[in-house]
Amino acid sequence: MFANVNPCAGKKPTDAFFKDKACMMDGIVQVMEQSGTDVSVGYKGNLESIVEPQLEPFWTQGLCPVNVHFHVGTEHRSEGEYDEDGSGPDEVGTEERLGFQCRHYDESDPKFTTPYDWKYCENMVVGQTYEIHWPHSAAGACGTPNQYQTSFYDGVFCVDGILSLDPLNTHLKAGVQAQVFTVVNDEDYYYPHLIKGMIIDDDKGTEVTKYTGSTTGTSRNNEVCSMYSPVTWHVDRKCHMISASSFDKMCADMRSQRDDMSSETEPEGARELVMDDIASNNHVNRKRLLRYA
Repeated sequence: MFANVNPCAGKKPTDAFFKDKACMMDGIVQVMEQSGTDVSVGYKGNLESIVEPQLEPFWTQGLCPVNVHFHVGTEHRSEGEYDEDGSGPDEVGTEERLGFQCRHYDESDPKFTTPYDWKYCENMVVGQTYEIHWPHSAAGACGTPNQYQTSFYDGVFCVDGILSLDPLNTHLKAGVQAQVFTVVNDEDYYYPHLIKGMIIDDDKGTEVTKYTGSTTGTSRNNEVCSMYSPVTWHVDRKCHMISASSFDKMCADMRSQRDDMSSETEPEGARELVMDDIASNNHVNRKRLLRYA
């Protein structure tokens, strides 16, 4: 029914403009806003952004998820939820940089310490904190077998003529959902649809900070910055518990995509927290989002 052709392959821009760049030179900021930042209520960075974040749910603006991947520990910081006072098991499961951790871990509770027989995810540890990212784009191959892509850049830039630097619209046409979890071996915390995007809980209220920033990863820090900016971030300030089986189901779904995502079924390292001078000043806090369809 569908031709076995991937129209998104190789769509990541190769222009020199997009190469990582020194964040500062002679004390002057050389880049646009970066991620991940502090998302605690009341936080604002020092960098005056020229844009405002997309405040509406992405799906209402024609953006679809084009990838899912996750980091060990968090790249964002939310005071009292995932921060420098969080904790987890001694085993990290990977040599990648560990970010901030949640405060759920209890070594006396077996749901945090009982090993899980992972079948689809790799280098995961029960009790550990992970931050999931769902890159979204209006230029994705939305609603087709090619919607999910590795690398996520191929998905974000798949359809030509939608993302633009002049006039600048990337903050409206591209964005990332981020949500933080402590993995537990307990089926009471099972959720089968992690590949689809952030879990929105209308009953309890999902606390979200929206701001503009950049792509992340450990190749960037407070000296070397990403030039893929500005894009809108929707970051849940709460840390949630989720079953290991939920993560494993997500990894199984990733491996079943037409553009095989098996290379992303293990955690990436966490970029160090972005310093204030390269974090945007446009953080907007919301108590809850509309439910994502």
